[in-house]
Amino acid sequence: MKKKLTEIVNYFNFEKLKKDRRLIVFAVCLLIATALWFLNALSKDYTTTINYPVKYTNPPEEMFLTSTPPKRFELKVEGHGFSILRYKLILSPSPIVLDLASIHENHEGSANIITIQSQSLIERVSQQVTNEISIAEISPNVITLIFDSAATKTLPVKTNLTTTFKPQFYLKNKITFQPESIKISGPSTALDTIRFLETESVNISEIDENIEKVVQVKRPLNTELSSDKVLVKIPVEKFTEKELTIPVEIKNKPEGVSVKLFPSEVKVSFLVGMSNYESTTTNSFKITVDFNQADNSSETLDVTIDSKPPFIQSLRVSPQSVDFLVETD
Repeated sequence: MKKKLTEIVNYFNFEKLKKDRRLIVFAVCLLIATALWFLNALSKDYTTTINYPVKYTNPPEEMFLTSTPPKRFELKVEGHGFSILRYKLILSPSPIVLDLASIHENHEGSANIITIQSQSLIERVSQQVTNEISIAEISPNVITLIFDSAATKTLPVKTNLTTTFKPQFYLKNKITFQPESIKISGPSTALDTIRFLETESVNISEIDENIEKVVQVKRPLNTELSSDKVLVKIPVEKFTEKELTIPVEIKNKPEGVSVKLFPSEVKVSFLVGMSNYESTTTNSFKITVDFNQADNSSETLDVTIDSKPPFIQSLRVSPQSVDFLVETD
C-alpha cells in the first residue's frame, strides 16, 4: 500500500511536471478557453421557463375563495444568460403575490366566479419578479377563482383520544380540553354542513400521572380557525381497593306486610382514588331489592345498585341476590 502511494506522489511530482511544460500550457489554455466560451454563451439572449410560487392574499370583504388556484406559475422568460442563470439558481424564490380584492374589484361579470387570462397578469407579475428579464407567457393560460359569501360561527371541539392506564391508575376526574369551542370562518355553503371540529388522533398509553398535551385540531378545507390547537388535560390518580358493608333497602313493600331479608346486608368492593378513600362510606351507596319482583316460584330477590359514587371503579356486590321471608300482621 505504501509503495502505491509513493508511486502516485511521484507521478504528480512538481519537478516532473516542471520539465513537461507542454502539459501545463495545454491545461491553462483549456481553462481559459472554457471560461471565455462560458462568458460568451451567457452574454447572449435566451428563452427559457422558470417556475415561481404564487401566494393569494386579501380576499374581497365578506367573501371567501373556495376554489384551489394554481400554487405555481410557469413563466416563459427572455433575457441575457447571466440574468436567467441567476434566477435559475434561486432555490426558494419569493412568491408572486396576487391581491384577490384588487382582481375582484377590476373584474366585470359574475361576482362569485372570475376567469382570468394569464396573459393579463404579465405586467402585474413582471413588477414582482425582475426588470432584467421579460415575461412572454404565463402558464396555466387560464385561472378560475370561485368565491362564496363568508360566514363565521363557533363550533364545539371533539377530541379523538385513546388512553390506557398502568395497573391501579384511573381517571381522577373527566378529561377536559381548552378551548372547548373554536370560532371557524369560511364559505357559508361549507360551514352549513359542519357541526363540530375534531382533533387529530392521539394515543396515550401506560398513563400513571397527570397529562397535559397540546393536540392539533383538524381544519376543514377552505376555512380559517381562531385556534388550531387545544390543550387536553387528563387528571390521573392511583386507586386502591376498599370494601364496605351496605344495608339492603326494600322498595315497593305493601303496607301491613313485614319482609325480612337474608342477609340484610351485602358487601361491596371497589377501587377508589386515594383522595376519595376516606370520604367514601356506606352513605355513598344505595342498595335495594324490589318487592314487586317477588312471586310464589322464587324465594330470592335480585340486588340492585341504585346509587354509587361516580369516581369508583370495578364495583362488585356479594351476594347478588338475597332470600326473603314475608310475614303478615
